[in-house]
Amino acid sequence: MHRQTKLRLQLLLGTALLAAPVSAFAQTAPVQTAPVQTAPTAASAEPAGLDDIVVTATKRETNLQDTPISISVVNAEALADRHVQSLMDLADGSVPSLRIATFEARQSALTIGIRGIVPNDANQPAREQGVGVYVDGVYLARQHGLAAALLDIERVEVLKGPQGTLFGRNTEGGALSLVTKKPTGVFGMRAIAGVGNLESYNSELHVDFPALGDFAFKVDGIISVQGPVTENILPGQTGFGEYDRRGLRFQTRWTPAENFTATLAADISKDKNTPFYSQLLNFNPNGLTVVPFTSTTIRSVNGTPVEIRALSPLVQVEGSNRMTQADIGVPQQFSVDDTRGMDLHLSYRPTDSLEIRSITAYRDLDVEQYDNIAGAHRPPVVGPNGRFSRYSLAGFWQHQFSQELQAVGSLGDSIDYVGGVFYFKETVSDDAATPSTNQWNADGTGYTILDPTPTIRGFRSLDRKSTAHSESKAVYGQATWTPASMDALHLTVGGRYTWDDKDGVLELVNNALPVVNGVQGVLRFNSKVDRFDPLVTLAYDVSNNINVYGKYSTGYRAGGASSRSLTYRSFDPEEVKAYEIGLKSDLFDRRVRFNAAVYAMDRTDSQIDFSLVTVQGASTRNTLETINAPGTTKIRGVELEGQFRATDNLTLSASYAYTDAKVPDTVNPFNGQVQQVFIAYTPENAGSVAADWNSPFMGATLKAHIDANYADAAHSFEQFAIKADSSFVVNARVAIADITTRDGGPLLEVALWSRNLLDETYVYRRDPSNRNTLGDYGNFNNPRTFGIELRASY
Repeated sequence: MHRQTKLRLQLLLGTALLAAPVSAFAQTAPVQTAPVQTAPTAASAEPAGLDDIVVTATKRETNLQDTPISISVVNAEALADRHVQSLMDLADGSVPSLRIATFEARQSALTIGIRGIVPNDANQPAREQGVGVYVDGVYLARQHGLAAALLDIERVEVLKGPQGTLFGRNTEGGALSLVTKKPTGVFGMRAIAGVGNLESYNSELHVDFPALGDFAFKVDGIISVQGPVTENILPGQTGFGEYDRRGLRFQTRWTPAENFTATLAADISKDKNTPFYSQLLNFNPNGLTVVPFTSTTIRSVNGTPVEIRALSPLVQVEGSNRMTQADIGVPQQFSVDDTRGMDLHLSYRPTDSLEIRSITAYRDLDVEQYDNIAGAHRPPVVGPNGRFSRYSLAGFWQHQFSQELQAVGSLGDSIDYVGGVFYFKETVSDDAATPSTNQWNADGTGYTILDPTPTIRGFRSLDRKSTAHSESKAVYGQATWTPASMDALHLTVGGRYTWDDKDGVLELVNNALPVVNGVQGVLRFNSKVDRFDPLVTLAYDVSNNINVYGKYSTGYRAGGASSRSLTYRSFDPEEVKAYEIGLKSDLFDRRVRFNAAVYAMDRTDSQIDFSLVTVQGASTRNTLETINAPGTTKIRGVELEGQFRATDNLTLSASYAYTDAKVPDTVNPFNGQVQQVFIAYTPENAGSVAADWNSPFMGATLKAHIDANYADAAHSFEQFAIKADSSFVVNARVAIADITTRDGGPLLEVALWSRNLLDETYVYRRDPSNRNTLGDYGNFNNPRTFGIELRASY
């Protein structure tokens, strides 16, 4: 199914060594690199140095190399090189410390982790993420909607390690900060159109309008469409792995005075998608006695099956290859994520040394989920004339408001500071139903499609229905002191005090009021947490181009309750203390950039998920309990990133992350036994190499890019020792850019691109919970995609 680890590492190294004569690498590394702005010239004795990279990780614009935080940056050039259309495309491993995966097989909700802080199931109303996601400083509180099309992103900043001081709750693993391009007040237009395999096409239009008095305007629109990865053989139904993402944003900037700016933005996105197919990877891995499909009973000993029913002759077991056509046809329609939002940014500079900012934002999210992902490949498992094919139907609704005030300034030449207050309020609700859509005949040689009425909202038998509210208030400050007598030394001290209030109600369980200890009624939880998160950093400039630092910081993920629990079991916040030492350096006349970080994180009250799937008549129920693990979870790691400007035309880069995580053994609430648990979606070793070429070509510019990304096999679930597959993904793009047209006409660029160029096939999610009734089932990565793209810019 996949190459051995040794071979993969050899290929990864070989890509780096052979990239120079083969193809290339120009503007940006897969990780913290920014485009090299110097125009390509003829070969010279000394290539130009690498450009500075500007980041806003400390709430002010700073040079990446002078910022004592481990940060990776993926800029607009790198996003284009990899044909990144949504955050899910960054799951290829371009930033080794950043791990992105679907929740279950659904494209409508993303699991995002950094440094081993990976919430496996944060898509419930009372659950939280462990990595904060921000767009222009606005916090996005939910996993849902994160796969929406990206709207003109200038750069993606990956801040690693706890960001509890400046970014607050739910950033214990780090923060993912997306910075968009702003109105300029000068006319400019960029248009993009492309087509590819899998019936894919994409188009974008970005228009900067000329200033109208004190006002500047910008409009961005995008469409990104892909057909099915796996065909659905039921006529008239959508396939698996499809998406249709559309987004529109309007921005206006008002500058009535040199020291005041107001920017208002409004956006709307619609993400229609279907899940990846969950296919059976093996049959009867536990070696049970196989009985005919027509058997009406399955023998058990002490509640554990010793027999397993034979598969229907219609069911295919394919553990080595992605199925391009499902063996069972099922009702399936698009899940739809609708996201909308408005944000107002105000900036006032009363003096040259002080800026006062305000960020006001409102967002809402509506999700209708239709997820019939596996036919007869997962529970419920039944025999002759039995019902099967679990249709996971859910609604999810969220509304959030946030307000932040910041003061960013300096006191003389020795102190830089940032301080602020933050307010956040959120209401989230959901419901879910899991009817079966298909029914076997007597011997499993055929099936029928059941009455669709139970799948229609208003006629569903709900497994659960819940609502949660969150209100968070915080005050924070951070200051960096550079002594006048020792200007190479920088001491940063900061802290954030947070007041968190959460409450929730579980209204329905199995389509009725919950029952606990014989008492029937809605279940509630309430949580109030006050906490302080400090930060201390000591940095030292060894030279103008070499900096070292040591840092201590803390962060936390809020507690909550599991709406998949029969009792609405609540759990406490988890918190992390992190220690980090780092190096940032530009060497050899800034032609070589090498950054490194070594860290240790101690996490207490780790939130561990345990699930149990049970068959209830014609449907199934996935009961999930979240337990705070005892003791301390220890996460240790190393991160390396480098970039080499080999010539004026060629730049090479590489990055690597090592993560070692150990969670204390925890009691499984379903059987009362202490067992080993794990951290999901966190490979021990992950690396990426890339190369870019940029040179004159027949009056235009030749641009070529190739990257290769490797990750060890990782766990898909916290409660299971079994791992999914390792991965090795290569992406490439070749373009002829700066093609001139008539005088005053647009500059054109024509590009060929491919994601997963070598058509690598691997299971990124493997579920063994079905072993005694069928076998392991799992989800494969996307196949090779490729296409041609035309860009025009004025």
